[in-house]
Amino acid sequence: MSTLAHTMMTAARSADSGLAGPGELDRYPYAEAPAGERAALRSWEGSDVDLGRVSRRGSASRGRGLHGQLVQQLGQMIVSGDLGADRPLVPEEIGQRFEVSRTVVRESLRVLEAKGLVSARPNVGTRVRPVSDWNLLDPDIIEWRAFGPQREDQRRELGELRWTIEPLAARLAAGHGREDIQQRLGDMVEIMGHAVGQGDAITCSRADAEFHSLLIQAAGNRMLEHLSGIVSAALQVSGGPVTGCDRPSEASLGHHARIVEALASGDAAGAETAMRQLLVVHPEVERVVPAPREH
Repeated sequence: MSTLAHTMMTAARSADSGLAGPGELDRYPYAEAPAGERAALRSWEGSDVDLGRVSRRGSASRGRGLHGQLVQQLGQMIVSGDLGADRPLVPEEIGQRFEVSRTVVRESLRVLEAKGLVSARPNVGTRVRPVSDWNLLDPDIIEWRAFGPQREDQRRELGELRWTIEPLAARLAAGHGREDIQQRLGDMVEIMGHAVGQGDAITCSRADAEFHSLLIQAAGNRMLEHLSGIVSAALQVSGGPVTGCDRPSEASLGHHARIVEALASGDAAGAETAMRQLLVVHPEVERVVPAPREH
């Protein structure tokens, strides 16, 4: 096994165990909370039953600190509909329910406001904004929607968006001749193949995500590169079927390898075709990906 493969497998297993891997940083880089506030956030317990439905994915907030945990819980509650526009978000009430300081609440609401989920106005207070105002391309909102009541819609929309982004990226990448990136893409395919043979779905998924991120980078289009986070989020919430890492497939690996071969030979049409074939390699994806139009 190559050194790169060993490194990725070690990092993947560390992440799965809850330990921070190399280069992993807190998503919300706030200063550490005082000692009295370092305990895990309490669920929102109140007369409203809906307000108790929080922390659906406890591992998602692991390592984010108090601010990140509160953002995670409030974000999930808003996206799932547990907190609607008819209920104002009172900072004092949130602080009391979750036993956190005003500073933690204030900074958490600012993060949610930046995502378009809430708005704060004088004499009105902080309220949930309509879905049309949400930043639906934000990775956190993608995750919250994907594991909430809108799960099927979110996965379908992500599949359709990937169908638009990635075949184009593959075509463009074939014309740039980035040998360094092509080598790294080949390394990812090698790592995926070894991981599939070992039944290591975690490493396979990590290498797969890196493959797709590199491919978009190789396209040489900064606007497309800006959308790479969408693809990464899509892979994380897809549950594996998109590329077959949870259910090892030689066909999936073959399509990845053909993409690399097409890039190396400058075959733009071949790279695009191989990517389209990859995106429909499983029936679950085929149902959400539109068929090519007949001309």
